[in-house]
Amino acid sequence: MKPIQPQERRVANIHDMSAYTPYDPEGVSETGTHFIQLNPDAQRDVGFYIYRMEPGSQSTPHRHGGAEEFLIVEGELIDNDGTVYKAGDVVWLAGGTEHTSHTETGCVIAVYAEAAEEKPGGGS
Repeated sequence: MKPIQPQERRVANIHDMSAYTPYDPEGVSETGTHFIQLNPDAQRDVGFYIYRMEPGSQSTPHRHGGAEEFLIVEGELIDNDGTVYKAGDVVWLAGGTEHTSHTETGCVIAVYAEAAEEKPGGGS
């Protein structure tokens, strides 16, 4: 078996804030949100990534371009319809669903998204 080369592996720790990139670096639509996406070839928001929200932060309203699955690792997330997701909850949202979420406590979410997010109403 061939050894894994350094360029073939990336490791980050979800508790190390320096591993995160601001989700919206300009702070135009989101503040207090960050992500870790290790695959250098993946499009942002597609595939597997870690999404972290500071207490009091909110996601930008969006439409899922494909199905999305996520696990609440830490904290609590509240969807715009009032649904509360707590640590340990595993959630599936169908492609085409639209929502925004916020957190009062802060949270860390492990996400798998089939396709990129779009603006609500189906526009990209």
